[in-house]
Amino acid sequence: MRLFLSALLGLLIVPSVSAQSTYNAETPEDAVRAVVMHLFDGMRAGDSTMVRSVFHPDARLHSSMIREGTPIVAGGASADGFVEAVGTPHDQVWNEEVGEILVRVDGGLATAWMDYTFYLGETLSHCGVNSIQLVNTEGGWKMLNIVDTRRRDCE
Repeated sequence: MRLFLSALLGLLIVPSVSAQSTYNAETPEDAVRAVVMHLFDGMRAGDSTMVRSVFHPDARLHSSMIREGTPIVAGGASADGFVEAVGTPHDQVWNEEVGEILVRVDGGLATAWMDYTFYLGETLSHCGVNSIQLVNTEGGWKMLNIVDTRRRDCE
């Protein structure tokens, strides 16, 4: 009986774990998905602190697109400008809706891949695919690199 009560008490007094580090996920894949969704929830809320929390300090953002028939890669900047833009007041909600998030994990490296459609308020802006590389740190999974495609022909 004493062992049962000790085990029950241990379950009730579990130390609080930062949502940022584990997102209460059962698997590494679930934890990665939770980090990705935390980014988009922060974007919708216009919360730069929430968005900053998912990025590794060395995070970079790129876009791959076709302009006038020519493939180009834009960006390459740190996540700082993006985080600042999210937190700057804007009239319309930045709503990035994503499809199924496919995740692959090997040790401390993960890749998340998903289709997305981006809306400014109610207006469709663009769509494409996000490819996000994450690394596992003492603070949990952090986004190290995001490359997206951007298309206007969304259907």
